[in-house]
Amino acid sequence: MSISLSPNALVVLERRYLKKDRRGKPTERPEDLFKRVARSIAAADAEFDPKADVEKTEEDFHKLMTSLVFLPNSPTLMNAGRRLGQLAACFVLPIDDSIESIFEALKHTAMIHKSGGGTGFSFSRVRPENDLVSSTQRISTGPISFMTVFDVATETVKQGGTRRGANMGILRVDHPDIEAFIQSKTDLAKLNNFNISVALTSSFMKALTAGKDYDIVNPRNHKVMRQVSARAIFDRIVRAAWQSGEPGIIFLDHINRANPTPELGEIEATNPCGEQPLLPYESCNLGSINLSEMISGGKLNKTKLRQTIRSAVHFLDNVIEINKYPLSEIEAVSKKTRKIGLGVMGFADMLIRLGIPYDSKRAVRQAEQVMTFILREARKASSELAKKRGNFPAYKGSIFDDPKTPHMRNATVTTVAPTGTISIIAGCSSGVEPIFAVAYERRVLDGEALFEMHPLFENLANQNGFYSNELAEQIAETGSIQQIKGIPDKIKRLFVTAHDIAPEWHIRIQAAFQKYTDNAVSKTVNFPHDATPEDIEKVYRLAYETGCKGVTIYRYGSRDRQVLNIGREQAQQAGETGTIPDRPRIVPRVRPVRTRGVTERINTGCGKLYVTINEDDQGICEVFAQMGKTGGCASSQIEAAGRLISLALRSGVKVEAILKQITGIRCPSPIWQNGKMILSCPDGIAQVIRNYTRISSTEMPAMMGACPDCGGSLEHEGGCLVCRSCGFSKCS
Repeated sequence: MSISLSPNALVVLERRYLKKDRRGKPTERPEDLFKRVARSIAAADAEFDPKADVEKTEEDFHKLMTSLVFLPNSPTLMNAGRRLGQLAACFVLPIDDSIESIFEALKHTAMIHKSGGGTGFSFSRVRPENDLVSSTQRISTGPISFMTVFDVATETVKQGGTRRGANMGILRVDHPDIEAFIQSKTDLAKLNNFNISVALTSSFMKALTAGKDYDIVNPRNHKVMRQVSARAIFDRIVRAAWQSGEPGIIFLDHINRANPTPELGEIEATNPCGEQPLLPYESCNLGSINLSEMISGGKLNKTKLRQTIRSAVHFLDNVIEINKYPLSEIEAVSKKTRKIGLGVMGFADMLIRLGIPYDSKRAVRQAEQVMTFILREARKASSELAKKRGNFPAYKGSIFDDPKTPHMRNATVTTVAPTGTISIIAGCSSGVEPIFAVAYERRVLDGEALFEMHPLFENLANQNGFYSNELAEQIAETGSIQQIKGIPDKIKRLFVTAHDIAPEWHIRIQAAFQKYTDNAVSKTVNFPHDATPEDIEKVYRLAYETGCKGVTIYRYGSRDRQVLNIGREQAQQAGETGTIPDRPRIVPRVRPVRTRGVTERINTGCGKLYVTINEDDQGICEVFAQMGKTGGCASSQIEAAGRLISLALRSGVKVEAILKQITGIRCPSPIWQNGKMILSCPDGIAQVIRNYTRISSTEMPAMMGACPDCGGSLEHEGGCLVCRSCGFSKCS
């Protein structure tokens, strides 16, 4: 069966999913990948019924994926039928108030990250900083210090992995260290392998509404240490999120009211993107239905959707059985609850096909209708599986322990996850997000820029006679068509992007899906750069009132604005007042008399280039470059580039920001060296700097807004950063 894959999908599959030999060359084609996955997952049928028609199931699963109506989460695509065999994306590990528990969790984290999974933790049980440790008569360093240990370990383990390790760190709002936790990621150099969220309780929200104080409780002895203004803490959360996009928030009581197995304990943490609340040692495997492919004749094809749901639930339940779990504890708990998370992607594309603007009441109704259908049919499919295979072992004591629901195979069946890379493969919009851009620039492997247009917009533009390459280039500058002349208003209304939409509509769509989702809905609420903290506060309150289980926000450009750009004193003032004063003149620091460094030779299309990098006690302070052959225009330009780089470094500009500017510059004579293409002399200088500073292509900070793998634009979606050019994801 032929697979209709876009050029972009093929790039993503080759870079991130296909099996490769030791030289990095793919040893399978996309069709081989889908056969491998289908065969592996279908084999579980025989474990339940020796007479099962495994070949028929394999054919069904293969069609499910190759038609791009459903795709499982990335670990399943990568690892099914391979030696590693770890197929789940989401894990939560317990952390208790002891060194033994903390470092046991650290060991288990490393094992999970090595297998390709992401981890979530609640640090709420760890005693606060400066609290007494009676066994040693010393004082505790607090949860944030231990988060730093986990962050460093993640950085170490993820080197060279297929998927990057990612963590979620959660702290209850009544923990004594909550103020420090809220501020912990306003310094963009810290905890880069963590998303963080504050767990807000209903009692806190009531105190906030009433303008009252609430109790701060020591988790070691459960004694009230002090009372704090709920308003003051909430303002800190809002201000930090306005400044850096973090922390996110989760509504702990909303989550536990929907806990399907309360007798097993309370839920305290989620996976890295927040859509999967889990008990300690639980895991969950996810998959998403492409809603864009469920439209026939201008309406939802319920027959096709129903059959897709039934096959997908069967698929995901099989994954639980054949998964090679990284820990025996995880296998035991995961098989006790057998949680699966069937979600969606392509919702924004579905709305466009239906002629419904994303920011409209019609869209909210459509979201409720389609997710109601998915939840109902997924539970039916799970119930039918239970009749053949048995209920999940923790069924007794669960919310399903009811005569009306005598059979249920899975404790949860629905989750709306971010679908960054699999939505690229499927060629659709991500999760339940609006489209991020109508057109964008994509860089191919040799550094050439191509302009990608949303296919539905391109079709309409051609039908209405206003499509052109110049239009694509113009749209790609901002991604939006709202200010471009010559495009009919009706089409503008339909193709609204994430930044065209008022934040309240993001929440209303999220809440519509959350009503009919067992677990949670991962979504980013996008704000313009000039949004105020008050705007963010309104969204947080609306999310709580509408029953969302958590919120992630991103104010455009907030993470891109480095402290070095405005000066430390000005940054502090901005954090306190919400405004940024006039920028002072930056004076480069004086070059020291003595520096230390190295010289590296690199081949370029112009000849051998010798790059010298020197540093002083404050870090790299200068870069010199010289061609092996002297004289000429190239040599003078290279000298000028070195002087400007040195000036920038001594003026406080981050190395990463410099690399962003000079990486990928192309001249007419690119050349290959050691398996890498040197596109130009500036590109060669960038590679030498990166080698010296050990900033690999996957470690350049995503907060700059450029993909560290290909230089394309990063999208903030579903609580994560994703590049639609190459499939890079900060959370995986």
